[in-house]
Amino acid sequence: MSTEHKSLTGAQALLKGLEQQGVEYIFGIPGGVVIPIFDALVNSKIKFILTRHEQGATHMADGYARATGKTGVVIATSGPGATNTLTGIMTAHMDSIPLVILTGQAKRAVIGKDAFQEADIFGMSMPVVKHSYLVREINDIPRIIKEAFYIASTGRPGPVLVDLPSDVSSGVFTGTFDVPMDLKGYHKTSLPSKKDFINFAKAFKNSRKPLLLAGHGVIISKADKELKELALKLGAPVVNTLLGKGAFPETHVLSLGMLGMHGTAYANKALVSCDLVCSIGSRWDDRINGNNDEFCIGAKKLHIDIDPAEIGKIVKPDLSLIGDAREILQELLKYIEPAETKEWLKEVASYKKDFPLIYDIKKGLTVPLLVDEVFKLTKGKAIVVTDVGQHQMWTSQFYKCAAPDQWLSSGGAGTMGYGFPAAIGAQFGRPHSLVFCFSGDGGFQMTMSDLATAAIHKLPVKVIVNENKYLGMVRQWQELFFDNRKSGVDLRGNPDFVKIANAYGIKGISIKKPSEVKAKLQEAIKHKGPVVIHAHIIKEDNVFPMIPAGKSAHHMMH
Repeated sequence: MSTEHKSLTGAQALLKGLEQQGVEYIFGIPGGVVIPIFDALVNSKIKFILTRHEQGATHMADGYARATGKTGVVIATSGPGATNTLTGIMTAHMDSIPLVILTGQAKRAVIGKDAFQEADIFGMSMPVVKHSYLVREINDIPRIIKEAFYIASTGRPGPVLVDLPSDVSSGVFTGTFDVPMDLKGYHKTSLPSKKDFINFAKAFKNSRKPLLLAGHGVIISKADKELKELALKLGAPVVNTLLGKGAFPETHVLSLGMLGMHGTAYANKALVSCDLVCSIGSRWDDRINGNNDEFCIGAKKLHIDIDPAEIGKIVKPDLSLIGDAREILQELLKYIEPAETKEWLKEVASYKKDFPLIYDIKKGLTVPLLVDEVFKLTKGKAIVVTDVGQHQMWTSQFYKCAAPDQWLSSGGAGTMGYGFPAAIGAQFGRPHSLVFCFSGDGGFQMTMSDLATAAIHKLPVKVIVNENKYLGMVRQWQELFFDNRKSGVDLRGNPDFVKIANAYGIKGISIKKPSEVKAKLQEAIKHKGPVVIHAHIIKEDNVFPMIPAGKSAHHMMH
């Protein structure tokens, strides 16, 4: 049935609602109960991207959302199709990524009766979504879609699930699209009082060693310009979380890079020495604050966050401001005066000089060498996507991001298999950008079937598969904290990743020694289509600096 007919199906109403939201792509896989939706897609302006796994589809939508700032959209059928999205939904939830997940469901009359491919995805998803809907009335579709996108993209963003019974999708829609949202209790937070801003400004004025901590919230709220203005006005150094990379230019003299478990030594030393730390859009998580009792002892702690639930959840701040980071900083800047930080800046400069990030090219082919060369060849302007593990930490250390929306990585969930499909999503969202994905041999094999998606759409994404034949981060922990008793980390049986790429019709390049790195990376960059780079890195290498789990920056190993 065409959408030109006066009467629409629920599925056609759904697609019209999605079009009104400006949806460009939907990622996913069809199945029995969503066939009416796929039938409606035939006549839609929205492009459907067929993936090879629903988890990969959700990561693609996630990567698209992070790279563009738009809401990503996923569709999956009922039962196992829907449950396969849960890992991707959790990943987005932990990192505050706006997604709308459309899942098929059994007919309304048989819900709860163990119908074929029935699963309570509404209930299963509840802990990892911002909101969920089970659509029971066909005419509610336009309102629910409008609400889902609003909820997903406003305030602290996150995933919203819309579960659609098959008879809702195939039924007749007789409603209207000009409908108001009905969101009682969901409202925008108002700005704090003038007194709160004045107290914040006084705390900065009285500080001699202020440190700004930039989290993902700075990027989400597009507050990077305001953060830079604050840092320059105060004369304060800036550290960033893993997901805060690019919130403040890491190439700037005031940047100390990433702090935390595998952050730079100079960022962690500044954290120990500061007399005031102000977190902006960061939740003080356990990867930057392994031991709350030893965290910034004696320092005044300030917290800016859009989510009231984060205030005092881990760190009890001396002062806090609740609201959108950009709006808060814009107002706060009116009251800020330069701080006396000349000696403090000399101190942190000495940390940079005495504890630089380095790697030894004589060791052989290493991830830091590869990342550093990619950084030089791309002049720090690529969209960089990582999977999870040692390579993720090395990439965060050696690829310095100068702009927001440039760094994509699974932070809170630490999801292996995230990197490659997220890079595909980012490439769809920003087709003219150079996208580099750094992955490990473990994580890449979890979602590498979407090489087909990259090949079919001729996406020029470049994937470096760092193969050391280990689950490297687990092996590192076993070496350092379990007397090197290796268990369950040996990846013998890995394929030849060049041949895997070739089997999908994709160019494959093998790098085995440092002398080959520059030329082969240049070859990959020049190639117009996707490229898989099989990097045979040294077998055992550890990521340092490192703060052991449950410890504070005082116990940093470097």
